[in-house]
Amino acid sequence: MSSPTTVAIPVRNGGPALARTLAAIETQRTDRPVEVLVCDSGSSDGSRELARRYGAQVIEIQPSQFSHGGTRNLLMERSRGEHVVFLTQDSVPADDLWLSRLLDGFGLAPDVGLVFGPYLPWSNASAMVQRELTDWFGSFSPDGSPRIDRLESFERDTPSRTLLGRRGFFTDANGCVARAAWERTPFRDVPYAEDHVIAHDMMRAGFAKVFMPQAAVIHSHDYSAWGWLRRSFDEARSLQAVYGWSEPLHPRTVLLNIWGRVGADWRWARARPDRDDGAVAALALLGGSAVHHTARTAGAVLGARAQRLPQALVRRLSLERRTD
Repeated sequence: MSSPTTVAIPVRNGGPALARTLAAIETQRTDRPVEVLVCDSGSSDGSRELARRYGAQVIEIQPSQFSHGGTRNLLMERSRGEHVVFLTQDSVPADDLWLSRLLDGFGLAPDVGLVFGPYLPWSNASAMVQRELTDWFGSFSPDGSPRIDRLESFERDTPSRTLLGRRGFFTDANGCVARAAWERTPFRDVPYAEDHVIAHDMMRAGFAKVFMPQAAVIHSHDYSAWGWLRRSFDEARSLQAVYGWSEPLHPRTVLLNIWGRVGADWRWARARPDRDDGAVAALALLGGSAVHHTARTAGAVLGARAQRLPQALVRRLSLERRTD
């Protein structure tokens, strides 16, 4: 029998989203045996029992033991797969070929250490979220073919800032790690952006990273304006820590950036065949977009400068309520 592929999921109170994810894993068409491994960090909603009903092995840890990098290393250590696919509890494979398409990425070159796929928005996601995900993941492969990124030997000391964007991006909400590569470059135990960091580490170690555009999951979030500010606060902290990048603070630049993003949402929505051309719908889109991007920009500006803020305020602004 061929070695299994492991699908690994960190879980805490996964609820109905976890059930959808596990059900979609169960329907995958692949010629390899599939091991499902869940690490539960203190669920109180029956997530552990749900995972076991779907045949998953469950590791139980205390909430205080969870960390983004450390917990994924634990899942790697406990897994049996030559390749370990990471999902989040609300990343739902888009079809029954998701897993095989993801694994096909390792056959594109002998040095591939990481393969990942895109997120598709839920159909009821806001225009802002739909446009952002469609544009971002579409930019990796405008022609729909796989994309391979690697660092040549003379580039491996390049500053992380030069990897900001598509070249340094990886996601462990829909990404697969080769065990042989992980044994050389495990996840770092960092507060945020552990997926970006392992991508940089692996490319510096001589491994390639592959984007497979057809290996999609359905994964999007909609928050209130306050929720988006807090999410952007955490995202900006990770970008600052990993890349040294900060959202500009100059008022004119801030306003131009918000205006540009609102305009992008408007053009994207107008181009959709199912658009509502009514004046009320147009005003609702413009107003919602302006609030959304103002909140996100405010969070990004504050998050990039979190080290200058009082810890109590940082904890309040962080969606994960982290001060580190």
